[in-house]
Amino acid sequence: MRRDVIETIQGVEIFPLISLVIFVGFFIGMIYYLVRLKRSDIDRWSAMPLEEDESHNQLFNHDTKSKGD
Repeated sequence: MRRDVIETIQGVEIFPLISLVIFVGFFIGMIYYLVRLKRSDIDRWSAMPLEEDESHNQLFNHDTKSKGD
């Protein structure tokens, strides 16, 4: 039944082609972006989860005695 309804739409055969072009275009664009990245940026981003961050430490290591005493 769904196939019959979809086949009645004029120009419906172009939609799979459009979605394939968008899908392939996105991944080609991502590959192009990744190839053009500088090695220093990749090294800096890969080290980010391991770095100590002062703002993160202040957020989670606040002094609870100063509140309400």
